[in-house]
Amino acid sequence: MSFNDVPNSLAGENPKTLTFADQFALWSSLGITLTIPAAALFIQQPLGTSDFSFTASLVALALGLLLGSAVLGGVAHIGARVGVPAMVMMRGIFGRRGSYVPTIFNIAQCVGWSAVEILVIGHAGEKVIGGPLALWLIGSGVVSTLLALRPIKFIKALRKYILWAVILTTIYLFIEVLSHGVEIKSGSSWNGFWLAVDIAVALPISWAPLVADYSRHAKQSSFLATFSGYLAGAGTFFLLGLLALVTLNGNNLADVYGFSQAILLLPFGAIALLILIVDEVDEAFANIYSTVASLQNFSENWNRKKLAYLIGGIATVLSLIIDVVGYESFLFAIGAIFVPLCGVVLIDWFVISKGKWDLSSAARWRPSLAIAWLVGFITYQIINPGYVAGWSDFWRNTQSLVNFTPQTWMSASLLAFIVSALTALALNPRSTILKS
Repeated sequence: MSFNDVPNSLAGENPKTLTFADQFALWSSLGITLTIPAAALFIQQPLGTSDFSFTASLVALALGLLLGSAVLGGVAHIGARVGVPAMVMMRGIFGRRGSYVPTIFNIAQCVGWSAVEILVIGHAGEKVIGGPLALWLIGSGVVSTLLALRPIKFIKALRKYILWAVILTTIYLFIEVLSHGVEIKSGSSWNGFWLAVDIAVALPISWAPLVADYSRHAKQSSFLATFSGYLAGAGTFFLLGLLALVTLNGNNLADVYGFSQAILLLPFGAIALLILIVDEVDEAFANIYSTVASLQNFSENWNRKKLAYLIGGIATVLSLIIDVVGYESFLFAIGAIFVPLCGVVLIDWFVISKGKWDLSSAARWRPSLAIAWLVGFITYQIINPGYVAGWSDFWRNTQSLVNFTPQTWMSASLLAFIVSALTALALNPRSTILKS
């Protein structure tokens, strides 16, 4: 069977309605988020020191976003071709039952990111208007959940109205930051460059397991629209974050709430922040919607609206109780899972299977590709164990056990991607297509 045999209920209720402009607007908007300036600090100071070169930060940012956005665009292209949700697409790699493994990981990261985004929106709203934080969190969760019920309509509204206001707001913020005078005082060291690249890569890669949920509705140009849209949005806001950090001595900006507070100190800052809050809702709605799409990989008969209400409710409750700083570390650890997965997906689609996947309920497991994913994942973790207590300790102990010391030239993301792709290719020397 091929992907043309997938039931219509999995192919989506609104196939092929998104134009190039719709997709560009969606991904540029998803690239613009109030959480990016916090990530910018880790690119400016990848080893926690102030000796890192600002030029190195810019190069790492550009390289990481270019590579990550290209991977995101490549997976979007596949999604547009097969026309099914992202985790259903994983059947082509792991079979029906095997696809449940990446599905579970994707659900975990989507629910987590939904909660983080609701928390960011709620805190920003409280700063602008005031009122109980809990009320803002609940309201943010309700709005995000309702938008997840009508994703295509929201994307159309995003292109027509919201994005233009966000563009004007971003221009205003650049003018305000630059008006303080650009006097960059940074070190000359490039030590930690590849770690900074990994951080920049992580943002677009975190969306790769979701991108097909939207590109399956595309009329054309999924790669270019997704690649250029995310690169433009995230690149612009990352640069804004870097400039704010160096021109405003902004270490106090280096958390998910500090940037919102800094905006409020500007003339017309309340208006600017309100516009960014409206735009921030797309991150929460996209994660809720993709959680629902992922769950339907288990059963296409599950009611999408009821699932959306359930997931929105869970994310809202989590936003009321989680430690956002600690939880983000956990979410980035989950995101590391998807870097080698993307390597396997792209090499198989374009080289090994050449676009001929079985996505039906009878799709069978392909163990060689599961092995390639695992090898890539181990490569990532042994180079960059991360900072999650317990989990990171395990991988640091593994480094000691095998007498391995990561070198400064090693990028966990790039090497994991390459290793997983080459392993898949080595285990599949000829194009082999598994048919039921």
